[in-house]
Amino acid sequence: MTGSARLGVGPLAVALVAALALGACDYVVMPPEESAGTAVNAEGWSAVPTAIGPGEDGALRIDLAIENDTGAWSTLEAAGAARLRGADGSTTDCPTAVVGTGGHRLPPGFRMRGFISGTKAEPVVETIRVECPGVTGVTPGAKLALDTTFWTGDFDYYDEDATRTERTIEVDLDKVAADLTYPVAIPVDGLIQPASTPIKAINDVVLTLADAVRTDDGLEMTWKTTNPGEYPSFVHIGQPPVIGADGILYGRYESPDIAEAPLTPPGGEETWTTTVAVPPEVKGLIVPLSVESQARHFVHYAIDLTDR
Repeated sequence: MTGSARLGVGPLAVALVAALALGACDYVVMPPEESAGTAVNAEGWSAVPTAIGPGEDGALRIDLAIENDTGAWSTLEAAGAARLRGADGSTTDCPTAVVGTGGHRLPPGFRMRGFISGTKAEPVVETIRVECPGVTGVTPGAKLALDTTFWTGDFDYYDEDATRTERTIEVDLDKVAADLTYPVAIPVDGLIQPASTPIKAINDVVLTLADAVRTDDGLEMTWKTTNPGEYPSFVHIGQPPVIGADGILYGRYESPDIAEAPLTPPGGEETWTTTVAVPPEVKGLIVPLSVESQARHFVHYAIDLTDR
């Protein structure tokens, strides 16, 4: 995996995050009945145009914002070319469809407009868009059809396609929304956790974001694990990205089970850092965090860094 009907959250807020006690502190953990392997019966993803006009090469360019309306953590990608449909029934293929989350899972109710692609050495900011060569504009009543694939819930390396869904998103091009807010479109109670929240990980190891500081070119996060068990343990979290008020999901995707993690000794602690390049002017940061809860099985948390 690479890159609006509304869903009421109701009991979702309870199912997303539960607080349990561990000694004198609290940690958060997903309830077992909400683990991966169960597809979410919801509307899926939605998209709205944020700008329509000619691109640099003269092709019609439609900039989009996408929103996770699945009711669960989800990743989205384009499944092929888009199609521009006129009110008169005409159809034009749009071969360039840069639509998706860049491989990352986005929290329910979140909205975004771009992600990072390219290489580690040369990352590229990709804005979510569709380009239609040979088209100079859109007529009233025109719509855009986006064939997409999305996955919901936990990331399970051994059963990754358990929640795979293919769906066509229809976008009304008469309704351009240039003043959207990011990244939260629909607030979900209890979803976003304070930065200091301890999280129960694999083998009952407790993970905490010990510190997060801005650097000249991004953000440096210091992670701490505490192992109450009798055996050493790894806790993989990948390279956590961030999303802020500009709607760009910063951090090139890397599967969380691949990135290195330190070994936490029995009865001991370990710390390490991850970094992500994000412009200093981008505020309101949230960390979509993947935490290993079982071997190569990851649960997701939204960590609040809006004060950084």
